[in-house]
Amino acid sequence: MTDARTAPAPRHPVLAWLRREAFPLVVMLLLMGAARDSLANHYQVPSGSMQPTLQPGDRVVVDMRAYGLRLPFTGMQLLAAGQPQRGDVAVFDSPADGTRLIKRVVAVAGDRVELHGGYLSINGQPLQQALANEAFNGKQVQLDLHDGGGPDIAGITIPDGKLLVLGDHRGNSFDGRFFGMVDADSVYGKAVAVYWRRGEGLAWQKL
Repeated sequence: MTDARTAPAPRHPVLAWLRREAFPLVVMLLLMGAARDSLANHYQVPSGSMQPTLQPGDRVVVDMRAYGLRLPFTGMQLLAAGQPQRGDVAVFDSPADGTRLIKRVVAVAGDRVELHGGYLSINGQPLQQALANEAFNGKQVQLDLHDGGGPDIAGITIPDGKLLVLGDHRGNSFDGRFFGMVDADSVYGKAVAVYWRRGEGLAWQKL
């Protein structure tokens, strides 16, 4: 006869299932979430403020390591990896209300900026290359000026640690002309390519 005091307690089936099935799944989901938050992510474009470069509904791959490695699920930077450059398409939180936005970095710390009729001059040099075209570090960027150029900038110098961001659709963009400068250290990542476009499906259009 078995002594009830020394008999092994029966394993609870729910706890056993949680340990065997649910725990590994939770760990995998946490690792995937950490990878998205720190390494690579995606962004769905909500508006036409970056047309024609980005269309409403575009899904964009975002390199979260481009400007530094961050602690997952926080904004704390663990490792710096450079600063946003002119011409980068960057993802950041609006200084106005915290909304996640995607815009083009057009000027960095120390730059003297003027904007007239939608066209930029940086440090006295016009960026216009052709009608509705500008060049950033040798890269041609097409603008949308069908709604005009939006508010002009009469001449400002970008302070240390700050960026000026604008939409490529200059006459229809809520950007740095309205909410001011963006902290360079607060930019989450660099948009790399469009991987899905409405009406076209999967694609890979580098930015």
